[in-house]
Amino acid sequence: MADTTETGVTGKAARRVEAAPAARTAQARAPRGSRLRRGLTPWLFLAAPLVLLITFTYAPVANMVAYSFTDWDGVSPELSYTGGENYVELFTRPELFEVFFVSGYYLAASVVQIVVALYFATVLSFNVRFRNFFKGVLFFPYLINGVAIGFVFLYFFQDGGTLDSILGLLGVHSDRAWLGTPVSANVSLAGVSVWRYLGLNFVLFLGAIQSIPGELYEAAELDGANRWHQFRYIIAPGIRPVLSLTVILSVSGSLSAFEVPFIMTGGATGTETFVIQTVKLAFQFNKTGLASAAAVVLLLIILAVTWVQRRLVPDDKVDLV
Repeated sequence: MADTTETGVTGKAARRVEAAPAARTAQARAPRGSRLRRGLTPWLFLAAPLVLLITFTYAPVANMVAYSFTDWDGVSPELSYTGGENYVELFTRPELFEVFFVSGYYLAASVVQIVVALYFATVLSFNVRFRNFFKGVLFFPYLINGVAIGFVFLYFFQDGGTLDSILGLLGVHSDRAWLGTPVSANVSLAGVSVWRYLGLNFVLFLGAIQSIPGELYEAAELDGANRWHQFRYIIAPGIRPVLSLTVILSVSGSLSAFEVPFIMTGGATGTETFVIQTVKLAFQFNKTGLASAAAVVLLLIILAVTWVQRRLVPDDKVDLV
């Protein structure tokens, strides 16, 4: 019996060896046009996305870099090459970089935002009553247009507005101008950004948590692990790549905050961000070349911060099963 089995296995292996050259020969004999079509098919599907990406991303970035070496005012059809004068002016005027201190408020707010989003995503990933309702409530602000949010909270924080009315009902009477001082204005604006972008981080965390196999939770419960132990040893390692992504998005968003402060204060009372300053240079002072140089510097800063973050916290492959 052993000899028969070995002979059968050997025969199958021999047939496979003989079939392999035959398959390669048949593939080699396939029409040249058929092979060409198979090679071009993936590129045909990629053609439209690549055209859109080049047209609306890489071409504008290339134009921006080119404008940063000119004195273009954004209106005149003529422009002259000035070399690196815009960059020299940018780095010899410290006041142009002082606005980065405002980004500190948004950076602190992003930390609060990540913590709160991770908390709600963890809680709502388990069986909780009305969890679908709470998911919708948390994600809904992200669906609202940023300009609409700016106008809504502009009335919310104004003197005698919604916030003062709510505090008055609670017996707290405040005559504070919430957008009247740099500290209170920046804290208020950072709070609005937390409310708006909380839903995005919440959905990212929730999707990552729900992708973890349920058998791990069952095994942990059999071993006597509580919710904290499940979060520490199962959820936290399982969502590490998504957590790294949210940190990158939060840092880049903090450095490039624009919509909410521009609509609500226009950069007044010490709330001007680097992007608002760049927009003013281009459209208020007609210094499009200098504004382009500032935009290039901001892009390089964001890329550098992202690179450092990726080096410090690399995306390790996580295998929980």
